[in-house]
Amino acid sequence: MTTIPTLTRRTATSLFGDDRGAATAEYAITTMAAVAFAGLLVVILRSGEVQGILTDLVRRALTVS
Repeated sequence: MTTIPTLTRRTATSLFGDDRGAATAEYAITTMAAVAFAGLLVVILRSGEVQGILTDLVRRALTVS
């Protein structure tokens, strides 16, 4: 039977200690999520129903009673 070696501070540091590039990866993931959300908003705002709602909202905001 194979035994699993004990994880000491020294072996953990040698295995997981190098986190170079982690911030860059986090920025890349955040940017991709923002682009996907912006694309979703574009699709939603291009629908005729939403355009009608927004146009009506702007007209009511600019109309003086």
